Amino acid sequence: MRIRWMKRARPPILFALIGAAILTVPHTGLVPDWDKLGEWPDIIASICFIGAIGWTIGTLVDGLIKRRLAKLNFHEADNLQARKSATRLDVVRRIWVVAVGVISVAAALTLIPGVKQFGVSLFASAGIAGIAVGIAARPMLSNLIAGLQIAFTQPIRLDDAVVLEDEWGWIEEIGLFYVVVRIWDWRRLIVPLSYFIEQPFQNWTRKSANIIGSVFWSLDYRAPVADMRDKLTEICRATPLWDGDVVNLQVTDTGMNTIRIRALASARNSPDAWDLRCFIREKMITWLQENHPEALPRIRNELDTLPEGAFDGRAVQAGRME
Repeated sequence: MRIRWMKRARPPILFALIGAAILTVPHTGLVPDWDKLGEWPDIIASICFIGAIGWTIGTLVDGLIKRRLAKLNFHEADNLQARKSATRLDVVRRIWVVAVGVISVAAALTLIPGVKQFGVSLFASAGIAGIAVGIAARPMLSNLIAGLQIAFTQPIRLDDAVVLEDEWGWIEEIGLFYVVVRIWDWRRLIVPLSYFIEQPFQNWTRKSANIIGSVFWSLDYRAPVADMRDKLTEICRATPLWDGDVVNLQVTDTGMNTIRIRALASARNSPDAWDLRCFIREKMITWLQENHPEALPRIRNELDTLPEGAFDGRAVQAGRME
């Protein structure tokens, strides 16, 4: 930890030493004609000190927030509070670093004669408002504002399970301008921050990590629905993937040849829900094959038979046509 803080302290210390060295040169007499440089040595020294102060403040807050993030426990079954805190701290940390950098640059510009007025305008409320209005239409600032909204309203959080653009995955990183979504097959989907403010998407862990999974079967009308309902409960109780809350089986639709059966079962989080759905689907199909093969869907062909000696007009018509 101390080594890490020492590495962070190197740049501001270096800026401060450069500024101090520039200020001490005139007193040493080592550089002749130093006075011919005018006020530029003092300006450069002041810029170095401003850079050292800004870097120190930004690094200090950045390090404290990262230290707090490292203490959050993401390994709990219900890590909602940890994800909420991590999302807010991470976005605020990034915005803080940018804000300190802008303020430091503005302060440095006020010391340079040629661009002093521009630096002063950055501090003026009218100047800041004008710049904000001028840049508001640009994607960079719109994403930055979206980041602030996400940090405090939190439509998404780190490690949330989401569905967007027909892809299912987890929020892996929330940057200043984009969000990285880790897809279930390890691909990464890069999405602008403004997407989560302007477009609809599914968040499966908005309030809690618990989620209900559904499984569907298309079966024959002879399927033993009551026995399947009991078997579903037995299957769920046999696996730790089920959280013990919701289990249900219903006939949700009927067709000409098959019925539609839906099973519901809850799990602690979306990965467990996916595995639970696959587990239920496989076990139920195996059970039906072994015990109720008549329940599996089949195609029926009905053959009309006529009594012996009965008159079939269709056959006569067919004979005439031939």
